[in-house]
Amino acid sequence: MDNSLKRRKTARASRLMRVRKALRGSSEKPRLSVFKSNQHIYAQLIDDEKGVTLAGVGSVSKSLKGTSFNAKSKESAREVGTRIAEMAKSKNVSTVIFDRGRCKFHGIVAELANAAREAGLQF
Repeated sequence: MDNSLKRRKTARASRLMRVRKALRGSSEKPRLSVFKSNQHIYAQLIDDEKGVTLAGVGSVSKSLKGTSFNAKSKESAREVGTRIAEMAKSKNVSTVIFDRGRCKFHGIVAELANAAREAGLQF
């Protein structure tokens, strides 16, 4: 592997751990983890004490398959945020710990967070 690729990979991993080292989710207050790939956006509710994913939704989900939300955009991030908030409510979860991962709280990640807040999640 090229040296610049190794450096970028280690920088991304250290950025991820710098954000995540202070965040721990529980069954009462799970961690809302957000991941962006080049083409899609994903959100998961994670209980770190048990090591279990409580709920997850992404722009590749079956329910979003044939819609205009099947890509990485602000509109699809808003839809993913509202859906993960609905899933959290169905699991009797009202507060979460937001985990942005290695991404800045800007653009698509901020849209997802604001949509989840508007749908009733507190963080």
